[in-house]
Amino acid sequence: MTDVSIDAAETRLRRTPLAERHTALGAKFAPFGGWEMPLEYAGGGVLREHTAVRTDVGVFDVSHLGKVRVTGPGAAEFVNACLSNDLGRIEPGRAQYTLCCDEATGGVVDDIIAYLYADDHVFLIPNAANTAEVVRRLRAAAPPQVTVTDEHEAYAVLAVQGPRSADLLDALGLPTGHEYMSFSPATLDGVELTVCRTGYTGERGYELVVPAADGVAVWDALFAAEPTPQACGLAARDTLRTEMGYPLHGQDLSLEISPVQARTGWAVGWDKPAFWGRDALLAEKAAGPTRTLRGLTVAGRGIPRPGMAVFHGDTQVGTVTSGTFSPTNKQGIALALIDTAPALPDGTELRIDIRGRHTPAHLTRPPFTHPSVK
Repeated sequence: MTDVSIDAAETRLRRTPLAERHTALGAKFAPFGGWEMPLEYAGGGVLREHTAVRTDVGVFDVSHLGKVRVTGPGAAEFVNACLSNDLGRIEPGRAQYTLCCDEATGGVVDDIIAYLYADDHVFLIPNAANTAEVVRRLRAAAPPQVTVTDEHEAYAVLAVQGPRSADLLDALGLPTGHEYMSFSPATLDGVELTVCRTGYTGERGYELVVPAADGVAVWDALFAAEPTPQACGLAARDTLRTEMGYPLHGQDLSLEISPVQARTGWAVGWDKPAFWGRDALLAEKAAGPTRTLRGLTVAGRGIPRPGMAVFHGDTQVGTVTSGTFSPTNKQGIALALIDTAPALPDGTELRIDIRGRHTPAHLTRPPFTHPSVK
């Protein structure tokens, strides 16, 4: 899902309930999605934080993510008629990755995790910068009996990720045995919270949805337990999700990049009678997209970044949407929108214009690494 790239400049930034804890840990902050967020921490930086999640356990403050509650008779049916995936595929207590698409174009307004509580209760977690727009669209379409409530600042969200994430939660008496993409209510020292088997790193992990006023207490409990976790910022979140090939809204998904182009058609209920953007997406799927999201591994030196041109011979065939250095593979990796007309197979050598130098890279299918996920 979303929420890793850093905005160049923003004003009136919101701060998460854990801001003072980040400062105490020597965090370097950056504006993102209207929030002041920890980018990395003193004493190790991105490589240490990334490695902790791949080999041990890390904790991210992702309280900037949106929180939207949809309630009332037929709430789940209403959400299902708006968002792309089919809520009918899951039961209460399960979560689902889905997309909010534009009705006219099929472009992606946002990607969202939907938590199904009951037929009359759905909890949505969109991206920080897009929450207000998602709420606006849902409210405009909602029937009188359905209420859409923006609870953006009502909760903190802590992502506990890594092979030893279950060990850490077990030490606190929190539930860990539920299946991937499910959630369970729990209590920690009198604090009522929700433990979700979700995450954005590819590793086994959990996301704790906690009342904002109790965010610090839960953070402190995590860092007082064994195994001791590593605090992780948005920079490591970006390298981790890119290694898995997970899309980031605003780069790999957008109003200009449809689910068909981004290869997220698995999150579309194609047989549903209605969802926003259905007609446009069915037409694009039938005709075939003119470009699709592909993976690239850099063969030489250089780190690809968004916006860099991709060439096949002397012809530009695409543009990098996400690019970084992979700490796991020790090489540059990228996601790029590549023209479909040349029909280039995986393994084809392309070249990325990295600061004026055409650097060799090969088409590949993400993920770029295979962690001990799920």
